[in-house]
Amino acid sequence: MDFKDQIKQIAERIEKLKDNLQTEEATKNALIMPMLQALGYDVFNPLEIMPEYTCDIGTKKGEKIDYAVMSSGEPILLVECKHWNQELNLHDNQLLRYFHVSSAKFALLTNGIIYKFYTDLEVPNKMDERPFLEINMLDLKNHYIEELKKFHKTYFDVENILSSASELKYTSQLKTALNSEFSDPSPEFVKLFAKQVYDGVITTRLLEQFTSLVKKSVASLISDTISERLKSALKTEVLTQEDKILKKDDDSQALEADMATSERNGIVTTDEEIEAFMITRAISREIVEVSRVVHRDSKSYFSILFDDNNRKPIARLYLNSETNKYIVVFDREKKETRFNIETVDDIYKYADEIKDVIKGYIE
Repeated sequence: MDFKDQIKQIAERIEKLKDNLQTEEATKNALIMPMLQALGYDVFNPLEIMPEYTCDIGTKKGEKIDYAVMSSGEPILLVECKHWNQELNLHDNQLLRYFHVSSAKFALLTNGIIYKFYTDLEVPNKMDERPFLEINMLDLKNHYIEELKKFHKTYFDVENILSSASELKYTSQLKTALNSEFSDPSPEFVKLFAKQVYDGVITTRLLEQFTSLVKKSVASLISDTISERLKSALKTEVLTQEDKILKKDDDSQALEADMATSERNGIVTTDEEIEAFMITRAISREIVEVSRVVHRDSKSYFSILFDDNNRKPIARLYLNSETNKYIVVFDREKKETRFNIETVDDIYKYADEIKDVIKGYIE
């Protein structure tokens, strides 16, 4: 299971489990520890995940944070956890106090549903009050999964994360600001656009009028943009379907041409052989484009090849006898294995063997 699938699986668990998690400790065990595990860390190894990590602050000794993600004996990510139903408020939070006395460059505040990542973009060694990355597991978007992957043990690189942290932070804040202006335009926002279409003085009455016009214009622009994208998507889908139909027709014509050529050479490709070939393609399509599985007929047997290459045989079919039909399947070392069949439907019994030899060619 790849990283994206693991994260989506954790997201799917939340709705099922959250109402049964009555304590912060239960939230940690059911939601947060699986996330740390998905990030590639051994949650039971204190050299990687240190629970109740001690951060001494001035005269205050023995102050602890929920988890510290460790590397080479040093914390690289401080994690403060809350109950899943608790608001994540940074004020009066230990995370702010711990960050500047720790060597960790990143901090995470989470309730198992919302994940807020912080660093020190504004003042060195002082944690920003706003996160540069915020992920809602109940509204999971693919580009956030890619950002989350940067915290994976295998890919963790401080400079790489910091290089995108600033852009992420301010992009997020700008989106929030724009959303606010679109839904409830401020006087400054209205004046900015009003002055581009009106040369006179913007009076209070005109400001009210333009506020309404700006709201309508924004709503109309968004609607038009969505409509255009839908039209484009539908057009693409129609073209794709047409391409598939044309390709299917081309394949059929090519197959008919091959059969005609074979007959001229004294080779007769039977309907049964073509049916067997189609069954092999159907098996193959689970792992590869079917266009890469081709056939070549001869007087003694019917070959199925990968990438139309004689050095990449998948199977040979011997179907000309009424009483002794069989298929020969090749393994990754080109070793032949014979399987007797009564009808071409029996080929499905050897689907695993057929897929295995194709996987060998792909790899």
